[in-house]
Amino acid sequence: MDDEKLLGWFAGRIPDDWFTEGPKVATDRDEVLVTGTLGPPKLDDDLSEEARSAALRSRVQGWREDTRGARMKIAREAEHRWGRKVSWGASIGDETYLFTTAGVPVMTRLRMTERKVLDTLIDSGVARSRSDALAWCVRLVGSKQSEWLDELRDALVAVERVRSEGPNPA
Repeated sequence: MDDEKLLGWFAGRIPDDWFTEGPKVATDRDEVLVTGTLGPPKLDDDLSEEARSAALRSRVQGWREDTRGARMKIAREAEHRWGRKVSWGASIGDETYLFTTAGVPVMTRLRMTERKVLDTLIDSGVARSRSDALAWCVRLVGSKQSEWLDELRDALVAVERVRSEGPNPA
C-alpha cells in the first residue's frame, strides 16, 4: 500500500472543517491511524492550567462525538478499500488523544530467561499478565530507543527503494 496515496485519499475524503491542517496517516500491517489537529477553544488569559486542560479535553471529546457517524462511514469505506482497520485520533495543544485503536494479538515464543523477565514484571505489580508485560517492554523500548528506531525505519525505506529499482524477476 502506498502511504502517500492513502494520505491523499483521506485528505480528500475528510471534511475540510475537521482539522486546522491536513490529516496525518500512520500505517502498519493491521491498521491505519488517522489523526488531525483541532483548533483550540477560545479561553480567557487568566484561566488556570487545570481549566485549560479541561477545555482541551472537552474540545476533543466534543469533536469525537460530533463526527462519530461520519468517521465510521469513512472508516468503513477505507477498510473495504484497503483491508485494514481504521483508527482515529485528534491533537490539540501538546496532547494527542487516540481512540478506537486496534489491539492486535502477537504470537511469540520465549525462552525461560525471557519468560522470567515477564514474570518478574507480573510479580512486582508492573504488569497484570505476560501479555501486558510484553506490551510494557515494547513501549519501553519504543520510548527509550525512538531515535534508533527512526534510523532503522529510514534504512528500511532505502532498502525498499533500492529493491524497487532492481531487476524484475518475472
